Amino acid sequence: MEKYADLPNVYHRPAMAGQHRVFRDRGHAGNILADMLAEFSVCPSLILGIPAGGVPIASVIAERMGLGLDLAVVSKITLPWDTEAGYGAVAFDGTTRINRGLADRLRLDEATISKGIRATTDKVDRRSSALRGERPFPDLSGKSILLVDDGLASGFTMRVAVEALSKRPVSEIWVAVPTGQLRSIEHLSKHVHIIICPNIRSSMVFAVADAYEQWSDVPESEVLAIMEKEIHG
Repeated sequence: MEKYADLPNVYHRPAMAGQHRVFRDRGHAGNILADMLAEFSVCPSLILGIPAGGVPIASVIAERMGLGLDLAVVSKITLPWDTEAGYGAVAFDGTTRINRGLADRLRLDEATISKGIRATTDKVDRRSSALRGERPFPDLSGKSILLVDDGLASGFTMRVAVEALSKRPVSEIWVAVPTGQLRSIEHLSKHVHIIICPNIRSSMVFAVADAYEQWSDVPESEVLAIMEKEIHG
């Protein structure tokens, strides 16, 4: 593990830089992140996985390091004509971030954006209820938090999660992602304490899935099973 170039709070694995298919699956990626975290003398005290893809990775890290695990539900605001592409994100507490440059280029009017925000807020609320039930959000006062996802492309989902947590009395925010686009890593590094990302890629065309040999969407049933195990042991 080394610091990345001139980013003093970003750590990567040089042998993985710019490479594709470096992780067998999310479990393998979680173990590599846990290995990297073990090199720090002090680590976060609570892990928050971003559903759905970040939760299996966060679960591996939590088990390896003996840390508590919970969820930070965040969802991208998708385009009306393409539900895979997003122009912003909404977090569990209603924090919202819009990529205004992209929205302007796509000529999205304010009515369309407002409708997208409302629909995404409803989705986040439903998902939070489905995955977390009636459990209150954990007390984060004075805690160092580790946010985990399965990759960082545009970075909007993670950035809105960080913004939401920054409103709470946390001591530090760390981010661990197996793979990330360099420009997104650079921007995010200004807003968090530490970023751990073994596979940093600088190419403009970036897909999180390209870092994995085995890749598929994570069903909510898998997230629920992970959280049930966390709650009940």
